[in-house]
Amino acid sequence: MKKIFHGCVSGLALVAATSLPLSAQEMLTELGEGEGSVSIVAWPGYIERGETDPAFDWVTKFEEETGCMVEVKTANTSDEMVALMNEGGFDLVTASGDASLRLIAGKRLQPVNVDLIPSWSRVDDRLKDAPWHTVDGTHYGTPFMWGPNVLMYNTEVFPEAPTSWSVVFEPMTLQDGESNEGRVQAYDGPIYVADAAMYLMAHQPDLGITSPYELNDAQYAAALDLLRTQRTLVSRYWHDAFIQIDDFKNEGVVASSSWPFQVNLLKADGAPVASTIPEEGATGWADTLMLHADSEHPSCAYKFMEHSLSSNLQSDLSVWFGAVPSVPEACTDGSGMQTAEGCSANGLDDFEKIAFWRTPVSQCESQGSCVPYYRWVSDYIGVIGGR
Repeated sequence: MKKIFHGCVSGLALVAATSLPLSAQEMLTELGEGEGSVSIVAWPGYIERGETDPAFDWVTKFEEETGCMVEVKTANTSDEMVALMNEGGFDLVTASGDASLRLIAGKRLQPVNVDLIPSWSRVDDRLKDAPWHTVDGTHYGTPFMWGPNVLMYNTEVFPEAPTSWSVVFEPMTLQDGESNEGRVQAYDGPIYVADAAMYLMAHQPDLGITSPYELNDAQYAAALDLLRTQRTLVSRYWHDAFIQIDDFKNEGVVASSSWPFQVNLLKADGAPVASTIPEEGATGWADTLMLHADSEHPSCAYKFMEHSLSSNLQSDLSVWFGAVPSVPEACTDGSGMQTAEGCSANGLDDFEKIAFWRTPVSQCESQGSCVPYYRWVSDYIGVIGGR
């Protein structure tokens, strides 16, 4: 498999591209007593208190031990997370790489003092200084979970796992002898342009794409053309994990980009689904707990960041979501449900093969000038609308 560049442009490059200053918020040097609550903007399934499944609860114990009551606002896209953090009123966000530097450049975050997080030393060394949360040596978050965007498929339609993303991008007859038209889905977010670009990296190498987040005008136009072709096949652009689950159960959807979270819930319900990373590779997410610049409950927020690195939470969340822990020992220390084999299945060994989400900027490393994210936003809306 071709190795995919997964590094991020420097924070200064993003600032130059957006004309926004870096956050000047001073980071905390000591913590006070907990303020009694902490509010978190999170991806679905990330902050569980046993309501979806009693076996998965990493909130109740935290509340009992700290007195910090957890409030959660779920968000289904990175753009929604950015909008919520811009509105304010939240303490933490589980930001992916296509949101984190935007939040830093927009002065929505404050630096995180890792000396106030005792478990920081246990974080995977590949994540400690990751460029999607570190700017000029300053940390703006605590690594949380990471993993690939998988191809989820119906095993009755695909007795053998699909080997290519072509089943969702190109018109074709599937293994059951029927067309894929109206039976596939795509992600409802502009960052999905990168998935098309990754596909083209493998199938149209003459385009010269080296990073799916750094596209010149010709490369970008080719990606949009592919997405317009896909538009004729897609039954729904998904962003709500639970609606996608229902679509696979009841609406005849047989293949789509997805998160391991949906795959796990469908499997637990006995649905005939499985997932794979096709030969072209996969985009992915490396999510970071990040602290709002105007947090009203910073001590509780720091307490939750420390709690988020506990082996038990990392282990159980890894099983629940199908993600890889940011604390590697959570895979093997027996503190929770996860095992070394489970972490490997979730992608622990695929870090270098994943093109982690990041915000496309106009001043890019690979070719100097690239199509910036605001164009991805407007053009992807046009694709979905059939323009």
